[in-house]
Amino acid sequence: MLARPQDDDAIRAARKRRSIALALALAVFAVLFYVLTIVKMGPGIFDRGM
Repeated sequence: MLARPQDDDAIRAARKRRSIALALALAVFAVLFYVLTIVKMGPGIFDRGM
């Protein structure tokens, strides 16, 4: 059974929204992981030499 063009547009829009939501969730997770890592290391991490 073939989908109508309106259905294709709706499916494409839903897929795009889902992709954007997934990308935002991944970005938030990455930032959270970074912040928690820095907090766990403590303020001394910035005092050490390179």
